[in-house]
Amino acid sequence: MVGEFETKDDGTRQYYDSGMMREPQNNKPRFDLIIPKDQPYNETLLYRWAMLMARGAEKYSERNWEKACSQEEYDRFKASALRHCMQVFSEEDDEDHFAAVCFNLCAAVYTKGKMNKNEN
Repeated sequence: MVGEFETKDDGTRQYYDSGMMREPQNNKPRFDLIIPKDQPYNETLLYRWAMLMARGAEKYSERNWEKACSQEEYDRFKASALRHCMQVFSEEDDEDHFAAVCFNLCAAVYTKGKMNKNEN
């Protein structure tokens, strides 16, 4: 499998004082900017979302949500995302509604992508 990959190179370089060089990060995703530097690990939204996923895996089975492929399931994810968003704005704290919004939006995007692929 190692031989199947190529290392992309646009020819530009960023040079460091040590002599090391790399391609610049321009137009590349910056996942490192998602997590605030001063926020404790277990308080980050990504951690809370991962914990929600762990609870969901226990309740429904791992990757259950990835089975979704229909308009009905897509609509259900969107409805849940909006409901949890309203619960965030209503300051409800009975569940982690912030993490639930993230999950439902992610699941909706994934399901919509599957639906689009099935249409082609």
